[in-house]
Amino acid sequence: MAKSRLFKFFATLIVIFVVVGFLGIFAGWMLIARGPRIADHSTLILRIGGTLVEAPPNDVFGQITGGVRPQTVRGYVDALQRARTDARIDSVLIVPTGFESPYWAKIQEIRDAVIDFRKSRKPVTAYLEYGGDREYYLATAADRIVMLPTSPLDVKGLASYEVFLRGTFDKIGAQADFERIGEYKTAVNQLTETGFTAPHREMTESLNRDMFDQLVRGIAEGRKKREEDIRALVDAGPFLPDQALKLGLVDKLAYEDQLGDLGATAKNTIEGDDYARGRPRAARGAPRIAVIHMSGVIASGKGGYDPLNGDIVGSTALLKSIRAVRNDSSVQGIVLRIDSPGGSSTASDVIWRELAITRDQKPSRPVVASMSDLAASGGYYLAMAAPQIVAQPATLTGSIGIFGGKFITGGTYKKLGANIESVSIGRNAEMESPVRPFTDGERAKLREELRSFYDQWLQKVATARKMPVARVDELGRGRVWTGAQARQNGLVDALGGLDRAVQLVKEKAGIAAGTEVELVNYPPRRTLFELLGEQLSGSGDSEMQLLAAFLRASDRHALGVLTAPARLFRSGEPLALMPTGFIR
Repeated sequence: MAKSRLFKFFATLIVIFVVVGFLGIFAGWMLIARGPRIADHSTLILRIGGTLVEAPPNDVFGQITGGVRPQTVRGYVDALQRARTDARIDSVLIVPTGFESPYWAKIQEIRDAVIDFRKSRKPVTAYLEYGGDREYYLATAADRIVMLPTSPLDVKGLASYEVFLRGTFDKIGAQADFERIGEYKTAVNQLTETGFTAPHREMTESLNRDMFDQLVRGIAEGRKKREEDIRALVDAGPFLPDQALKLGLVDKLAYEDQLGDLGATAKNTIEGDDYARGRPRAARGAPRIAVIHMSGVIASGKGGYDPLNGDIVGSTALLKSIRAVRNDSSVQGIVLRIDSPGGSSTASDVIWRELAITRDQKPSRPVVASMSDLAASGGYYLAMAAPQIVAQPATLTGSIGIFGGKFITGGTYKKLGANIESVSIGRNAEMESPVRPFTDGERAKLREELRSFYDQWLQKVATARKMPVARVDELGRGRVWTGAQARQNGLVDALGGLDRAVQLVKEKAGIAAGTEVELVNYPPRRTLFELLGEQLSGSGDSEMQLLAAFLRASDRHALGVLTAPARLFRSGEPLALMPTGFIR
């Protein structure tokens, strides 16, 4: 009897907790659904920083509340576009809070939105607690810049760093035995060399120079100075606050609580995350444009999340979304939103094929590719399915090339006193042996496979971009280009962000330029039960999660792509993956 009463007590207690929990969730949902109250003559404050993502993260709370995640690139752009015509918003305060990503294209997209907002003649102020290169670049889109009196303006140029692991492998008795097509396919160099090869350095210097030119041009335009003067100033940086003020690089020095006295903020303010909650839905019956997000390393299977590489584009899961879009008669146009360094050549080809079928099935439903930070190697392969490609000037793209091989760890085992023996039948059965390098015959087979895929890739690019195969080969060979360079070379059609791609879709679909459209995002967010199942089952990558916790975002990304061939793909699978050079 005592046990029975105890059981009933705990059961009742659990029911109470569940009911109270759901009531709390319901109350929170009602609060979010209502949206915030925005007073007249308000200043919208956008705190922009961290890891800029393309789509809302799949999290349990977000699934329950349905809350909008303004930390997405689109969230910031939407907020600025709404505020432009919102009579309650008189001004905007931009607060760059530090960026974790080593790339620039997402920042350019938000910066373009700030410049577009200024056409409303509502004032925009940027407030810098720290003025790094990316933060300052964004701030120069504002009408004026206010900086913390004790913070330096840390603008001094761009430097890139790449990790070469050959020496490490030598010390532990391991070897990276890889082949590649293209002397610029430098992801292999980072595994097989101790430093830059001549083509590798040439490409990296070209990328850095073009991005530096974009930085200088943006600052010069924003601060109304000559480009040659900005180049000289950058060489003299970094600057103490008083120096930055004297040189006209910032307009005022103040603490955040003093911004109201300077007229940078109104009496009433609203934070960006609150403002995003009140985003109105698209008008009923508005034309629907599907936005298919392809963010992360490309691999076969369901995809998911990797602690070092972030989101994984799984071909199996993505194909379901592409087919759902294709079969939706209400969709009048498609944007392929790509933010990927590439990955599996096989998975890239499978996804490309499905996109090509979708494109050809209904020619009146236009398809346009929109490149974010990255659309390189396998990422560019996906973009080929679109007749028109849009990129930011700083997008990293191209990298048309392929590599494959294996890691030889037999020497490492020997150092540890272990011995590996094998039994096999078939001349090439041990082609993927972890004990020894490829034989001449095996290496010839690998090269044949890589060459076959590369030649087919060249032909597909030539067809898609309407240029000779020989010219594609000149632009390929693994070379990475900025979006600006890619446009000059014919690999990209236009410069801009997602809005530019949507504009092109509307033009091709015969939708009037001023018509409001509904953007429908694919793949859909995973359900609450799917997320709970993933968390309860565990990822199986506890060691990687622990390692990732101690790394900066840029270093985590570099290590993630370097180790991806050994962790994320099938043994011996040819890879269309860009190198991991990153600009700081």
